[in-house]
Amino acid sequence: MSLSSQKPYIIAADLGTTSAKTLVIDRDGRVLASHSVEYPMYTPRPDMAEQDPDEIFAALLTSVQAVIAKARILPSQILCVSFSSAMHSLIAVDRELNLLTPNIIWADNRSVGYVKVLNEQLDGHQIYMNTGTPIHPMSPLLKLMWLRDNQPDVFEHAHKFIGIKEYIFAKLFGQYVIDYSIASTTGLFNLRKLDWDEQAMKACGVRREQLPNPVSTTHHLAGMKQQYAQAMGLHADTPFVLGAADGVLANLGVGAFEEGIYAVTIGTSGAVRGVVREPITDPKGRLFCYALKEDFWVVGGAINNGGIMFRWVRDQLATAEAEEGRRRGLDPYDYLTSIAEEVAAGSDGLIFLPLLAGERAPYWNANARGVFFGLSLYHQKKHMIRAVMEGVMYRIQSVLSALEELSGPTKEIRASGGFARSSFWLQMMSDVTGSSVVVPNTIESSGLGAAQLGLLAMGEIKDFSVVHDWMQVQHNYSANQEHFELYKQLTGIYGRVYHQLKDEFESIAAFQHAHTK
Repeated sequence: MSLSSQKPYIIAADLGTTSAKTLVIDRDGRVLASHSVEYPMYTPRPDMAEQDPDEIFAALLTSVQAVIAKARILPSQILCVSFSSAMHSLIAVDRELNLLTPNIIWADNRSVGYVKVLNEQLDGHQIYMNTGTPIHPMSPLLKLMWLRDNQPDVFEHAHKFIGIKEYIFAKLFGQYVIDYSIASTTGLFNLRKLDWDEQAMKACGVRREQLPNPVSTTHHLAGMKQQYAQAMGLHADTPFVLGAADGVLANLGVGAFEEGIYAVTIGTSGAVRGVVREPITDPKGRLFCYALKEDFWVVGGAINNGGIMFRWVRDQLATAEAEEGRRRGLDPYDYLTSIAEEVAAGSDGLIFLPLLAGERAPYWNANARGVFFGLSLYHQKKHMIRAVMEGVMYRIQSVLSALEELSGPTKEIRASGGFARSSFWLQMMSDVTGSSVVVPNTIESSGLGAAQLGLLAMGEIKDFSVVHDWMQVQHNYSANQEHFELYKQLTGIYGRVYHQLKDEFESIAAFQHAHTK
């Protein structure tokens, strides 16, 4: 009997920003069961975003145990547990793995002042070219600079600086290891040497021994601590595959690892990504380059303001409409979408810059702020709702344009994330980009990618072509050419408005920081 027939199931563990989600997936890519356990984000100040690492660890244990029970499988049938993880987190721990800081996550902006320091005093552009991580407060490199100068006692007493997945593996196995993918999102990892970058470490004052050991994304450990194995309902010798960052695994999960096929994911935030065979960095510093494995690199850009903008509309502009949708037995977002559909493409000249959480690619401007432009007495709330949705698509298009400069023209977009449930948004994406938009038969792209990487790690497949048929097309959208021409005009205006306001964004952000309690 082969190994795969004895152990036909993979558990994919996805450590996201808002929840730990686990999937049981079989050898044909079918999701048998899923379970999600949420955890909070703490924002004691407008520029802070933190989480409790132990709450995330507990959520993982609970979610693994629950998904095994849901799938009604035995521990002996599990080939491995393979991980996907959110990027850019930072935790300081002492020698006993006690927490010296919370988990400082990607959305934390308190290190924004170090962007200028790094770029103007420490050759930040060369560090970006070495590491592939844009100079932005999301980066653990800048977080470490802030920690060094603002919490020197913590910085000096830290035994290790790690991220959330490294913390979980240290808890389970007592080892400090980091996969190449997550390492390449820290701003501290040299893409071409596959090792910590001397220039970046010098910039933040961290020593090599304070960082975890970089290993391949297919690296796996076994022999976890018995109490945690028991809590999850697993055998202690179940292999745990380190896996990779959630963004790069999303490309793998939707089959977007060929030239010109780009993945677009929109959840709370969003991203546009393509795959190349060797690391490349953007001379203009607009895009990231992160590892999937040694011969697959993902190039692209993330946006802060994705689906969270629709939630903002629901909570701040359209609470009455959302409640009316609930009263009618409808999902509030579906009802708001139906209202947006009453408005013509282009929102009658109303443009929204959805920059409420600052912005990453291609601007990398944490001080950017939201703007309605072109608002007149003619415009109604329904125009504002549609303009916000279109604004998110303009953000996607701006990243896609930069990616096409570096990696070639778009042949097809593969869409995933929560927005992929909305045919309205998907058609809008096709109209704004002028490209065919394909929706795979699952939105669990990062989890599927983790499972595929798990199969590779365990020697069950030789390469990803073997699991190419995991991705089946569910829907295909083609651009309305009339809408595409209209959106080309509006995206041009959108871009010019941003650049004209760039200096004023810095001014208003400084004012808000000084006057917000």
